[in-house]
Amino acid sequence: MSEMLKISLPDGSVREMPVGSTPADVAAAIGPGLAKAALAARVDGELVDITRPFTGDAQLALVTSRDEAEALELARHDFAHILAEAVQSLFPGTQITFGPSTDDGFYYDFAPKDRPFTDEDLPAIEAEMRKIIAADKPLRREVWSREQLISRWKQQGESFKAEWAAELPENEELSVYWSGDDWLDMCRGPHLASTGKLDPAAFKLTRVSGAYWRGDQKNAMLSRIYGTGWLNKKQLDAHLTRLEEAAKRDHRKLGQEMDLFHLQAEAHGSVFWHPKGYLIWRELEAYMRRAIDDSGYREVKTPQVMDARQWEQSGHWGKYRENMFVIPDEVPNVDDEGPIISGDADWMALKPMNCPAHVLIFKQGIKSYRDLPLRIYENGCCHRNEPHGALHGLMRVRQFTQDDAHIFCREDQIVHEVQKFCQLADRVYKHFGFTYSIKLALRPEQRFGTDEMWDQAENELRNAVAAAGLNTEEYGWEELPGEGAFYAPKLEWHLTDAIGRTWQVGTIQSDRVLPERLDASYIAEDGERHRPVMLHRAIFGSYERFIGILIEHFAGRMPLWLAPVQAVVATIVSDADDYARDVEAKLKAAGIRVETDLRNEKINYKVREHSVAKVPHLLVVGKREADEGTVAMRTLGEQQQEFLSLDDAIARLVAGAKAPDLRN
Repeated sequence: MSEMLKISLPDGSVREMPVGSTPADVAAAIGPGLAKAALAARVDGELVDITRPFTGDAQLALVTSRDEAEALELARHDFAHILAEAVQSLFPGTQITFGPSTDDGFYYDFAPKDRPFTDEDLPAIEAEMRKIIAADKPLRREVWSREQLISRWKQQGESFKAEWAAELPENEELSVYWSGDDWLDMCRGPHLASTGKLDPAAFKLTRVSGAYWRGDQKNAMLSRIYGTGWLNKKQLDAHLTRLEEAAKRDHRKLGQEMDLFHLQAEAHGSVFWHPKGYLIWRELEAYMRRAIDDSGYREVKTPQVMDARQWEQSGHWGKYRENMFVIPDEVPNVDDEGPIISGDADWMALKPMNCPAHVLIFKQGIKSYRDLPLRIYENGCCHRNEPHGALHGLMRVRQFTQDDAHIFCREDQIVHEVQKFCQLADRVYKHFGFTYSIKLALRPEQRFGTDEMWDQAENELRNAVAAAGLNTEEYGWEELPGEGAFYAPKLEWHLTDAIGRTWQVGTIQSDRVLPERLDASYIAEDGERHRPVMLHRAIFGSYERFIGILIEHFAGRMPLWLAPVQAVVATIVSDADDYARDVEAKLKAAGIRVETDLRNEKINYKVREHSVAKVPHLLVVGKREADEGTVAMRTLGEQQQEFLSLDDAIARLVAGAKAPDLRN
C-alpha cells in the first residue's frame, strides 16, 4: 500500500489522504460545512461509519441529511440504541435483546427485572434519552470475537444476548458499538459519529406492547417499546399530525359509526358485512364486472376446498402449508371424548388462492393457439391462516375475496397483455382519485425455475411498463431485488392516499412455473403441445382491504356513487311528512338510495347526526318547501344550503350518483 490513499469522489475528483484517514477526514478537508453535515459514508458502495478508516484506495460518497432515506435509517437505528441505554440506566437489571429501525421509527425489546413496562414509563425514558443525546457521547465501533461477546453478556447477566451470540458464525466479523465508555450493544452498524448528531426534539416514544423472544410464543414474553424518530422536529410534527389524521380516518372506527361492518371473536379474521357496508361491496363488484367485461375476461367460480394433492403438485403445500386451513376428507368419528380424526384420512385444504383452480378450468378441453389469450376472472373467496396478532380490521383478515384473474397466453402475447393490464389498472385507480407508483419485484433467493426463465420474465414486465409509458419518474418506477413471488416476478401498484400513506394493492405476475407443474398446454401453430404463460393479476387486491383503504382515503365521505345512503330527506315540521315521503318516492324511482327522517327532533340535531353518518346530501323540507315543490339541499362538508326545485335536485343527484365509468 502506498503512503497516500486515492479517494475518488462522485464528481470524478480524487483526493489523496494519509493511511488511517476516515471519511470524516475527507469531509473536513473539503470544508467545515460538509464536515458538520456528513453523517455517514458509502465506501465502495457499502454504508459505513463516518469515522471508520479506509483500508485502501476507495470510491467515497458522503451521506448527509439530503440523502433522506439513508439518514433516517441511521437516525432511527441510533434512537433504538439510545432507548436501550436509557432503559438500562433507569431500570437496572433489565436485559436487552434487539431493536431495529422501522418504516417510521424504531423499537426495542426488553426483559424487565421486576415488572413489564407500561405507557406510564415512557415520559421518564424520553427524558433520559434526551440526556444521553445532550451528552454528545461518541459512538465507537470495535470488532470482537464470538467468545468475547458471549463472555461479556454472561458477565452482565444478559442471557438473551448470550444465547444469540452463541449462534453467530465463528469466522464472521462481529462488531459492537460503545456509547461513550460505559454502555455497549452488539450491532452490525453503521451509526452516527455521536449521540449529539441526533435532534433531541425529533423523536417520541409511542407505546408499549408484549413480544415473544425471537417471535416464538413458546419463548419468554418481553416488553417492546415503540418510538417514532426523524431528522428534525418539523418532520416529527408532520408525522404526528398524519397519525392524528389517520386515527380520525381509522376504517374500524368509521365502519362502526357508519354501520358498515363488524368483527368479533366468534369468527377471527372474517368480516360481518352490514347492509350499508355490503352496498359498497356490491357497487365495487358491479364496477369491476363492467371493467373486466369490457376487457375480454370470462368470469368463473371455483370450489372453496380442494384435495391436498393438487396443492402439492402446484408447490403451495411445501411453500405455504402453515398458512392454509387443512381438513380431513372424511367425517370424523365422534365419541364421548370428542372428535377423533383417522390418521388414514386424505387431506383437503381451503384455498388460499385461486390460481390452481383456474389452471384446472384451462385444462378442460383442448386449447388451440387461436384460443389465446384466455382471460379467466373470479371474485374468488380465499382463506389464509393468519396469526391472531397480525389481524387488523379489513386490512388483514383470514377470509377475503380477491378480484382475481389469470391470463393464459402465448410467449408473443405477454408484453401486449401486460401493457393492456397496466392501462386498465391506471384507469381504475384514477376513477377513485388515487395516484400511484409502480415497482418491479425481482427474483427471490428461494424460487422455482431457471435463471434464463427469470431473465425473460423480468424483461417482459419491464418492456410492458415501458410500452404503457409508466416506467417514468412520474409513476415512481423502481425495481425491488429479491421481492418477487417464489414462482414469478411481479409488478406492484402502490397507491398514495389522501394523507400521503402508500398501500400496495394491484399486481401482475408473469409465471411459467405453475403451467409446467400442473401440466397446462395448448396446441400451437406447429401442431405440437406448448406451455402457456400464466399472468396472475388483481387490481383491488381484495375487496375487504380495498374498502378499508377507501374508507380511510375518503375519511368515510364516500363518493356519491359508492355512498350506502346517498341522500336523506329530513323534515323541519310534521306538516311536511307527506311531502317528504313523496320526495323519497321520486328519488327512489330515479335510482337514488334515499331515506327519510321524520322524527320529532330539531333540524340541527338531524343535520349533525347525518353528518356523523357521512350522508352526502341532506334534503331539508318544511311547509314552505312542500307548498313550493322545492328542497333545501345541504351537501356534506359545505356550510351553505342551496334551494332547488325538486326536479333540479333529482337531476343533480342522478348525475352525481353515476359510477365514473358510466359518466361518458
